[in-house]
Amino acid sequence: MVYHVIGLMSGSSLDGLDVVYAELTEVSGQWSYQIHAAECIPYSDQLKASLAEATRLNARDYQLLHTAYGRFTGEQVNEFIDRNGLHHKIHFVASHGHTTFHIPEQNTTAQLGCGATIAAVTALPVISDLRAVDVALGGQGAPIVPIGEKLFFSDFSYLLNLGGIANISAKNGDTYRAFDICPANRVLDALAQQLGKAYDENGALAAGGVTDSALLNQLNGLPYYAQPFPKSLANDFGTETVLPIIAGHTLSVQGKLRTYVEHIATQIEAAVKSLELPTQGAKMLVTGGGAFNRFLIESIDARLDPLGITIVVPDGQTAAYKEALVMALIGALRWRQQPNILSSVTGAPRDSVNGALWVSEA
Repeated sequence: MVYHVIGLMSGSSLDGLDVVYAELTEVSGQWSYQIHAAECIPYSDQLKASLAEATRLNARDYQLLHTAYGRFTGEQVNEFIDRNGLHHKIHFVASHGHTTFHIPEQNTTAQLGCGATIAAVTALPVISDLRAVDVALGGQGAPIVPIGEKLFFSDFSYLLNLGGIANISAKNGDTYRAFDICPANRVLDALAQQLGKAYDENGALAAGGVTDSALLNQLNGLPYYAQPFPKSLANDFGTETVLPIIAGHTLSVQGKLRTYVEHIATQIEAAVKSLELPTQGAKMLVTGGGAFNRFLIESIDARLDPLGITIVVPDGQTAAYKEALVMALIGALRWRQQPNILSSVTGAPRDSVNGALWVSEA
């Protein structure tokens, strides 16, 4: 079977809407992919601010943003189709949306971006709400990318995504373990913006700073890191817990960046060790925006090389758009009514079929 799918992802770093057009092929249970077009559509300052403040809205304004962001998403899909000559080629759209409330301990998760609105605007079938059933079953609803890592990237023992939040997956026989490690680009970008930069290109600002041991120790002592997996983080952990701690220390922004890079690397090393799986000779695939941060990658490598782990950063499209690609796969599995979230990762009692299907035209 071959599926032509547009996958959509909006990460916690708020850099924009990732859009991927992929051809997904399944032959006797083996999946492969080709990315034919991909881009990140940046958010306006106004939309970025609206998404960042969404959890503080009243119910009426939150719902209005939900539909407005769905309309924005649908319009961007239409323009993407126009730019790439994809008319009459798309089977369906799989949209993750933008996560706002993520409270799995109360069986609740919410993503902005109304699937019905996207379907109405694009006149294409749309699959949305990709975490909801797992959370309703008592799972963390995160990470959900490991299903793609199992079906697309099984050659790697470890998989690390450096997005707004850093998360890790690890292969344990035929099953996967995965969890959110710590905030990553959401914090690094916020610090770089204090110096008038959208982000710290190649980690050059952090490389020029000096690690502050007191701040590093305080960050490493946060209770979340001592919790056993499965576990997941809400977007506001970085903005409402981590950034205020950093702001409470008097040091240069470069020093804060350097210290936070060291914190990320430290927590990644701790995460690998907590998995208690073989490391010698293992390969780790690293994707997400942080994969392009040279200093961050060097800092992580310095921690993992003594364990025998080799870091691999794939081609640019896969590195940048892996999560949107996996959303397309999750949509294809939902289309086939097959499980698309792994309970071994989320802690749910069973694997589940996630996603609401919206069809605006017969």
